[in-house]
Amino acid sequence: MDSNSPKRRKLDHNHGGAVFDNVTSTSLGGSGPSAFVLETDELLKESKLDYSKAFSGLDQTLRKFKDTIESIEQYGPVSIDDASANWEKTSRTVIPYPDPKPAKNSPYKVSFEKPTHINVVGSYTSQTMAKSQATFAVDMIVVMPKSLFSEKDYRDYRYFYKRAFFLAYIADALRKQFADVDFAYANFNGNALLPILIARPHSRSSKPQKGEKEEKGTKLDYEIRIIPNAPEGVFPTTKLTAGSCAIRRSGSDESKDTKTPTPYYNNTLKAESQFASYLKLLHRTASSCASFKDACILGRIWLQQRGFGGDTADGGFGHFHWAVLMALLLQTGGRKGEPILSPALHSSQLFKATLQYLASTNLPKKTVVLGQVAGGLETVRQAGPVLYDAAREVNILFNMSPWSAFMLNEHAKLSLSAMNDPQVDQFDSLFITRVNQPLQVFDFFVSINIPSDVSSTTSGAVGDGRATKLVFAEEVYRTLKRALGERAKLINIQIPKSTAWKVTQSSTKLKTESLLVGIVCDPVKASQAKDFGPLYELKKEAAKFREFWGDISELWQFPSGEIVESVNWTQFAPLGYFGICQAIVRYIMKLKMKLADGDLHFHGEGFSNIISLSPTDKASFDAVRAAFSVFEKDVRGLDELPLSVKQIVPIGPEARYASLRPPSANQRKQGTTPIDAILSFEASGKWPENIAAIQRAKMALLLQIGRTLEEAKQGVKVHLGLEDAEHETENLAFLDVVYESGFSFRLRVHSDQEEALLERQTKDQTLERHARAEAATLLASLRWRSAILPLHNQTITTHCTRFPALSSSIRLTKHWFNAHRLGNYFNEPLIELFVLQAFLRPHPFSVPSSASTGFLRTLLLLASYDWREEPMIVDPSESISASQRLEISTRLEAWRKIDPGMNRTTLFVATPFDTTGVAYTQHIPKVIATRMTTLARSASKAAKDKGVELDPRTLFQSGLGDYDVVFYLSSKAVKGIIRDDGTRHSQFRNLDETGNSEALPLPERPVSAFLRRLTWAFATPLLFFHGAPDDTVVAALWNPQLHDRAFSANMPSSFKPVESKEADAEADTYALNKEAVIAEIARIGGDLIEKIEVKGM
Repeated sequence: MDSNSPKRRKLDHNHGGAVFDNVTSTSLGGSGPSAFVLETDELLKESKLDYSKAFSGLDQTLRKFKDTIESIEQYGPVSIDDASANWEKTSRTVIPYPDPKPAKNSPYKVSFEKPTHINVVGSYTSQTMAKSQATFAVDMIVVMPKSLFSEKDYRDYRYFYKRAFFLAYIADALRKQFADVDFAYANFNGNALLPILIARPHSRSSKPQKGEKEEKGTKLDYEIRIIPNAPEGVFPTTKLTAGSCAIRRSGSDESKDTKTPTPYYNNTLKAESQFASYLKLLHRTASSCASFKDACILGRIWLQQRGFGGDTADGGFGHFHWAVLMALLLQTGGRKGEPILSPALHSSQLFKATLQYLASTNLPKKTVVLGQVAGGLETVRQAGPVLYDAAREVNILFNMSPWSAFMLNEHAKLSLSAMNDPQVDQFDSLFITRVNQPLQVFDFFVSINIPSDVSSTTSGAVGDGRATKLVFAEEVYRTLKRALGERAKLINIQIPKSTAWKVTQSSTKLKTESLLVGIVCDPVKASQAKDFGPLYELKKEAAKFREFWGDISELWQFPSGEIVESVNWTQFAPLGYFGICQAIVRYIMKLKMKLADGDLHFHGEGFSNIISLSPTDKASFDAVRAAFSVFEKDVRGLDELPLSVKQIVPIGPEARYASLRPPSANQRKQGTTPIDAILSFEASGKWPENIAAIQRAKMALLLQIGRTLEEAKQGVKVHLGLEDAEHETENLAFLDVVYESGFSFRLRVHSDQEEALLERQTKDQTLERHARAEAATLLASLRWRSAILPLHNQTITTHCTRFPALSSSIRLTKHWFNAHRLGNYFNEPLIELFVLQAFLRPHPFSVPSSASTGFLRTLLLLASYDWREEPMIVDPSESISASQRLEISTRLEAWRKIDPGMNRTTLFVATPFDTTGVAYTQHIPKVIATRMTTLARSASKAAKDKGVELDPRTLFQSGLGDYDVVFYLSSKAVKGIIRDDGTRHSQFRNLDETGNSEALPLPERPVSAFLRRLTWAFATPLLFFHGAPDDTVVAALWNPQLHDRAFSANMPSSFKPVESKEADAEADTYALNKEAVIAEIARIGGDLIEKIEVKGM
């Protein structure tokens, strides 16, 4: 299921009240079930299978398999050597012995006898499968008779050798009996000790022929897994505790050997005899709790969306573990052994309660026991996650890695947080959004090649039956966790999944496998250039520190006089936290794991390189804020102003850490304009009662401010600039204040009197409609500049401080909009709100901690944002009440009724300082909003499909083939405009007006001014696309609505007569004169246009 799944049925999202505070609270309020309950019920209906259709013929196949296995004649006992040397050759069937293989001349014997029981277990019998599963497996257990085993077969892999021969004998009989079935070996849940037989019917692997349609939910591709297991009670559990050793090492003293526990091996043995017991447990629970099966399906979907499964490579926590945990909590789990869950709960309540248990239980560090343990916790405590089933004496999480336990606990906490947030779509967050997307979760990755000889790289790790890659991964995890410390908030390791292998003998080529380590960083702590250890006086701790870090450990003395051990990474500080963390990983892997540089491959820095994000950028933005503080102090210190200064606020993106490029002092040479600011005065009766007079009064104030500043401050130059205004009631002027040693600011004056007069005109019914409309437009522009932007600036600045990755994420997202030539429609504050929303509402993920995750989460947000039916409410201060949210939604519905074609209002984005929802989204056509969504979905899909192999540059590549007209502007002409200050030049120095003076600040960027002119004149026939202000390519599409028509006096553009396509047409037909439109644009552009490409002309 994806976040934009078309199967998602729209339901009311008004969540009734807060989510349960404890596991017994209800989701069914007095007014009936909540929206979450209704949605989960609908999900269950859509997810459940019709087993008779989906698995047609399966029962007959299972019956045939059972009959064939039971009819196999007894064989043996024979020695392992004989079985390996003779039986394998004659039968041509491989015996899947686990590693280490049986030694030559082993005294053990293997045989085959009729199984005690053959049963079908798992989710097929309990009917808890879901349609969204990637694979469908039906488990058939074959219980081996006790007569095959001796008392001490639990030691030294004896049981597993006998089990392997038993399985091979069954495989040989089945493959000779069923020619229409493919058989292969595989490891059960990735456990190298437990090979199983996979059977795939040929008919199931065939795809429907061309022209045939495969009905949804029918003819599923499934596999039958034949699993041999031990009879219950065949081995003494007292010999298989967590602290027991069941493997003797050759050449070692047995008394010493017994001190090395083998918990993984022991738990595997104990679990082998508990298949039937767990089958009975789940069956009894389903009989006593009506909603148990539905809650199991919900748990399966939740785990599936987060990439969890029973296989070690999938985390070691799958549907079986969820079902067993829930069944045990329905029996016990309380402090006094009482049940935590009630069988009367609804399926959604059972799911929530189980999720709360996982979130509140510290599985990575705490030993959790369900039931009463006779020998105490010491008999069950072991390394790794422990969830001990006391009744069956099994740690059901023995196949789970430590990092997977951390990930499960983190996902449970995030999901619980989403359910407790009334503003979050709980259903989407839990079941619809695909969370298992590495690029959306982790900040950077390192791929580590697994060496062929793992024992040489691990610190004397003793094998207890685990696969070598798992042993290596655990050693890597422990090393990285200690080396990175608080720099890493989360470390996850993706182990290569074990593949199936042929039943028959064949040569296999060993492939180099690798681990993929994903790391979530703390941006602040990861950027620290020094790691401090214990005090030098603490000899034991200091020695451990030096032993771990090696030669780079050094002493450091604080000003207080304390001397500590430390490690210095200052040389990598200019590269940011990615460079520091990369250096740490590279060094420690080489030191501790004996890995070469070629064994490590880092991923994740590509996004930062796209726009050259640097750790020094923050200093540039801080310099702007410091310069503005000086500017504000200078203005407030002027004594000759007729009015008192109320406030001076910056509104430019440079002052809120959000400009695409980091600001620098020499803005004119960069081709950028000064930083915008708004000056407000205290209320006064001196303002005129006429709007046009107010504009001239503001101009006089600016002139006085400029003259006074130049007189009072050295190194300050001021320039009064005129706006490109069409009416005398618009703002007419601005003041550019240039600091010779710093930045420049563009100051505009705000008048409360002007706002009051405009608001009065919009409500004056005696005025003509066009006059009221003009006043409303001016009022909206005034409030945008003087009210909304200052608050927006303050909000973004605050949250860029709160979220270290927000600034770089905003800049990267702006570059994406510009790269796809959407920058002229989506203003910078709107893009900043998109990114801020991804940080404020990150569910089901955690808050982004890097530019890459922040950028990709924003794209995921835009890909799933249904702007046609839902408003986006960005509420940083949590100040919008429920009634206000309802009003915003009602306002959107009213807009859609008034304007169903969305010709005036498309996106609806509301904030606490703009509840109208339209201030940020003016002039965004429907086709542009649709293009944004399409591009965001394509980018999100590419990130999900390609993972770490994604080249970030491809997300920012946009061709020109889709456009009808492309205008190539002359970069030389643009640079000439930037260098020129508008004064007359002469070849004679005494006649040159400029002299040696510096160029004036740019009133507007050249390309932006040209595009604004084109949009004003040709918005009807053409839709223009442009990116960054310095982009010299402007693309356009012809308006498809300007079809051929009869002549009229008010033609929307230039038209020319053409021959009518209809033979009986009486009036002349006129078509859009594209040639004239292009020629007029070429005339306006002049030398600025270098080339024009027109498709089809």
